[in-house]
Amino acid sequence: MPVPLQTEVGIFSDTHGWLDPQLLSDFESCDEVWHAGDIGHPDVIRNWQLKGNLRAVWGNIDGTEIRSDTKEFLFFTIQGFPVLMIHIAGKHPRYTPQVKQLIQKYKPKMLVCGHSHICKVAMEGGILYVNPGAAGVHGFHKVRTALKIKFEDGKPVEMKVLELGPRSDRSLPET
Repeated sequence: MPVPLQTEVGIFSDTHGWLDPQLLSDFESCDEVWHAGDIGHPDVIRNWQLKGNLRAVWGNIDGTEIRSDTKEFLFFTIQGFPVLMIHIAGKHPRYTPQVKQLIQKYKPKMLVCGHSHICKVAMEGGILYVNPGAAGVHGFHKVRTALKIKFEDGKPVEMKVLELGPRSDRSLPET
């Protein structure tokens, strides 16, 4: 019997220039790391850029340096599974006109976004909606979150929410 093809992905968003060192450890086993925008500072994603396993989009707070290294949205496949990633998608399932057009054009099976600072995973209309919440210390969220997802033989099979601690915990070292 053939061994199933597995890919592990770490997903985070809304770091706003601050990287929790715990994410470096949590995402160490990940084959890919996805940042869904509002990066805030290039150092937040540098580790994964150097490793060559980063996919990232810019968010509304990101300046020209980050926008020159990332795209507004990405459409790609992982093990043949089509994924659309953009920072602002609108409130699930009432997406922005731009996202509705992108869904119509690319027909993704997964939509990854950020912006709301609310961790949410939902399935509707054949699309898996994934928002990892906010991993940074700026914003209105109470708990910093990220996600890990495993793909096996071309489909997502396991997802884990990573709770990184309270937003207000500034005792961690800044990058």
